[in-house]
Amino acid sequence: MRKVSERQLDSLGNEIHVPKDMKKLLNLNFLKWLNKTGRIGKYDLPYLYCYTEIFPDYIALDNEPGLYHHTPQTCVSFYNYDNEFDGIHGLYNAIYFGDEKLLTKYKKRYQDVNFFITPDYSVCGDVHHLENLYRIWKSRIVGIWLSLVMGAVVIPNIMYYSEEYFDESIAGLEECSVVAFSTKGHMRNPQERQLTRKMIKYTIDHLHNLNAIVVYSVCGNENDIYKLFEYATLQGVSVIIPRNRLQVRNAGRCHRG
Repeated sequence: MRKVSERQLDSLGNEIHVPKDMKKLLNLNFLKWLNKTGRIGKYDLPYLYCYTEIFPDYIALDNEPGLYHHTPQTCVSFYNYDNEFDGIHGLYNAIYFGDEKLLTKYKKRYQDVNFFITPDYSVCGDVHHLENLYRIWKSRIVGIWLSLVMGAVVIPNIMYYSEEYFDESIAGLEECSVVAFSTKGHMRNPQERQLTRKMIKYTIDHLHNLNAIVVYSVCGNENDIYKLFEYATLQGVSVIIPRNRLQVRNAGRCHRG
């Protein structure tokens, strides 16, 4: 970005040139983080790198701060409704507007969290493609911030809504050894399950460094989830289903039943 300065007078009345913070003035604060990674494809989606041989054993939601340290390997995720984590004072807006006071609040909130899954901004088949693509882009920006600022392992969440755009869902994740899927809301809908199976296969076939998939599931019967991810298992990719509050509750109901 071109450097720009303005003329001012110092305390002695001398004219001086003071640099302008153009990133701040133009609401381009995110470039501080985006410029630390590469970009790919016609939409310049950011690369997100994730390699780990240690995986989460529990997934807490962003609105469950009391569970952030449930275990040493608890992972914080954003599988809430969007308005719960992406409001005016959400993390993305704090990054976008360079709100240091709000960012300090998030640093304190996420202190000592070892794992994150990138935000699951909702993408929908009946929403404009540009809006869906923007939500994938936002998730990458937040992921880069969490990785560089919090020093955590940040697992990319796979966001998908149409076979036509599967390539954009994983563009920039080519170097990742692990990704995450959520099956919440998919298991009871045959069409959603079929789309998920296709996305799993596409992900396995195109991310050649992939060793594991972390699954956020609230299903009480894990066998149903393993069946959904059967293609991954057959290709030698580990399917990891950490516990979470809703899954534990639903598993108890199945057991009592």
